Amino acid sequence: MAKRLFDLFWVIPGLLFLSPLLVMIAIWIKADSPGPVFFRQIRVGLGGREFKVLKFRTMVPDAEKIGLKITVAGDPRITRSGNFLRKYKLDELAQLFNVLSGEMSLVGPRPEVPEYVALYPANVREKVLSVKPGITDLASLEYKDENELLEDADNPCEVYVQEIMPRKLDYYVQYVEKRTLWSDFIIILRTIVAITT
Repeated sequence: MAKRLFDLFWVIPGLLFLSPLLVMIAIWIKADSPGPVFFRQIRVGLGGREFKVLKFRTMVPDAEKIGLKITVAGDPRITRSGNFLRKYKLDELAQLFNVLSGEMSLVGPRPEVPEYVALYPANVREKVLSVKPGITDLASLEYKDENELLEDADNPCEVYVQEIMPRKLDYYVQYVEKRTLWSDFIIILRTIVAITT
């Protein structure tokens, strides 16, 4: 309950404050390329329940049908507005609506697609899915340039699954075991600094 109140304390005024920016992003996306404003993708949340995560669309419509589920720097499916939105993580702001609806938290393990969650070791999967997924976390800070790391890989999916995902899972477990509202607050501050500097 305390974490939910913490989320709402920040999200409700945050959405009100950011509403002009959110409207401007939506207009830019529509003007830049045909298709919807939001990108919706099935992710796995608390207790293994699936939900649709929201992001501002940064790629051409139906991008997943013409490429990988992960994105690398220089991906030709990324739109002009998408390059900017991704650089400054503005596409993630749409997930504030997921937090408002209770599907996500501001801070927590990043939600993954079912295909990757199925690869988690059973004990790790149980622990990671024991909390709501978040918009940001320690792994997000460590791998904020993940797309660039995968750009030169011969097989980005393999590199992600074998090298990056296990390290992310270590961060997720660390968060679940040591989380406090104070640590959430510090992660939020670190995230703001990371995307504005």
